[in-house]
Amino acid sequence: MNQDQVKTALLSIENSPLDFTLIFSGKLSKKINGLYKPETREIIIHNRNFSDDNLLLYTAIHEYAHHLHACFRGGTLSTRAHTADFWAILHRLLEKAEAQGLYKNVFAASPELAELTETIRTRYLYENGNIVKDLGMHLLRAHELCVSIGGRFEDYIDRVLRIPRTAANMAVKMYQYNLNPSIGSDNMRFLAGIKNVDERMSAEASLLKGKSPDTVRIEAKRRTVGSQPPEAEDPKLRLEKEKIRLERTIASLSKRLDEVERELGQC
Repeated sequence: MNQDQVKTALLSIENSPLDFTLIFSGKLSKKINGLYKPETREIIIHNRNFSDDNLLLYTAIHEYAHHLHACFRGGTLSTRAHTADFWAILHRLLEKAEAQGLYKNVFAASPELAELTETIRTRYLYENGNIVKDLGMHLLRAHELCVSIGGRFEDYIDRVLRIPRTAANMAVKMYQYNLNPSIGSDNMRFLAGIKNVDERMSAEASLLKGKSPDTVRIEAKRRTVGSQPPEAEDPKLRLEKEKIRLERTIASLSKRLDEVERELGQC
């Protein structure tokens, strides 16, 4: 691909509010693959770094995300360029490029990597999320016991378990909200901090559909501050949210039924 073809590809992915220049430096750089200059709105690609058009296009999309981020900020960028807003823009562009067939998702092309990904998700992300969720259940029981013996639960957390109160509170919320552990404990902590039920379920549904954490965080932030006009809820999304709510209720009732049956067996 030449520089004109790359610029045409970028504009076909998403149009730019402000024009920009894309330049192939013709150089090999050991430090960076490309850069964006907001003052002159120039994307510079060190094209000799690449023997593969797909990798070159990834770098171009990355720098184009900086350009679009600068456009949204009035043509300037802060000293910290790689913010959550930037990553959300980049991930949106990559999804569009993949959908158009301009950029190839190489992660899906490797059976060995796909197998390893499934191992990481099931043995580590899910298990870790499930363990923290179970911790929340046991902490609730500990709270009940502390109350029954006249002890302060906060003191128990501080001096007996010796864990941060915020971590304990998050674990309890993960259990109370019955969050899906397949998204991993870090994403569960983020969801546990969302008080509004519908907002929390929308964020969880987005993560389960494969949206990146940065994208979901920015979407949740924009809905909260009202920086975007509200849109009519998609019927499919509404049904997905209702499905999650029903599954959560069924799981909670099933767990409580098991507890009652155990207690009855001990009577």
